Amino acid sequence: MFETVRDDLRATLDEIRAAGLHKPERVIGSPQSATVNVTAGGRPGEVLNFCANNYLGLADHPEVVAAAHEALDRWGYGMASVRFICGTQEVHKELEARLSAFLGQEDTILYSSCFDANGGVFETLLGEEDAVISDALNHASIIDGIRLCKARRFRYANRDLADLETKLKEATAGGARRKLIVTDGVFSMDGYVAPLGEICDLADRYDAMVMVDDSHAVGFVGPTGRGTPELHGVMDRVDIITGTLGKALGGASGGYVAARAEIVALLRQRSRPYLFSNTLAPVIAAASLKVLDLLESADDLRVRLTENTALFRRRMTDEGFDVLPGDHAIAPVMIGDAAQAARMAELLLERGVYVIGFSYPVVPQGQARIRVQLSAAHSTEDVNRAVDAFVAARAELAV
Repeated sequence: MFETVRDDLRATLDEIRAAGLHKPERVIGSPQSATVNVTAGGRPGEVLNFCANNYLGLADHPEVVAAAHEALDRWGYGMASVRFICGTQEVHKELEARLSAFLGQEDTILYSSCFDANGGVFETLLGEEDAVISDALNHASIIDGIRLCKARRFRYANRDLADLETKLKEATAGGARRKLIVTDGVFSMDGYVAPLGEICDLADRYDAMVMVDDSHAVGFVGPTGRGTPELHGVMDRVDIITGTLGKALGGASGGYVAARAEIVALLRQRSRPYLFSNTLAPVIAAASLKVLDLLESADDLRVRLTENTALFRRRMTDEGFDVLPGDHAIAPVMIGDAAQAARMAELLLERGVYVIGFSYPVVPQGQARIRVQLSAAHSTEDVNRAVDAFVAARAELAV
């Protein structure tokens, strides 16, 4: 049987390559940092890394690494089961309490990833008599999580408040018992920030709850890095915050839901990814506590990231590149054609700058781009070198 399937799969893979949509995976022989050792076409070399979610440069921070080493000695390697079966270590409870305080929520529950966190919320909270209203550009994990629940589904155009209100009216007219608005805090392909203040106003008007996936914001967005709710002054008005420990908060893995106490309590009893998947490794929990210590003790990393982002966006704009507007550390350089985006990424790698070309189905057809991600680990020289490499690659590609 599989021989027939094999031919079909190979044909599909050939179509992906022919369309310029193939996504190669690079092998890194070093820690995640501002520079990494990448093997490209059999040629190893150190390159500038502008494609990681390592926004604050903490993935190889010496204090975070030291905390991880200490945690291995104290807590061991893993829990070997789920928490309601094998018990909960103190380090997990401490991290949940620290995240709750940091995010201004009543309680927090840890997951093995934010994908799992988003996958465990909707089915637990919403039934057939409820409605979920989701931004059209929400992360795939939100889309998949919504598919698991039986609530009536509405989708509003990206950051379109008028369309959101229309969908809220429809849900209300349909007699929805509970209404949940869900949005990314920052949309990862564009770097656009959700208008949370206006969303919360609509939620108040139509008696809806608000959920925000703040994975690309917590740690560096907002005056003290508490994310988009802090940025918009609505920390007390957002009911559910999901996020990851795998981006700005150390870059490892793990996710969480920080929310009203009753929501978290129900998730502990009913959320399938929490109940049926091994808990977060204690070494990650302990290292994440050190990350929170660093964030709460100084703002130098956030300041450096802001400066690097502003420099890159300004220089790229001056050089005539089409960079989507904003001030987020995600800076998409629009190319349009998928094959050209992939080729430009290859040329940049040859010039010592590691970036990735994004194309369909990750982004819409005709909107291929190089998504550049700045980090506090980058120096001013690193940023300028990256811009110069873009200029040289564009000249060779003739776009």
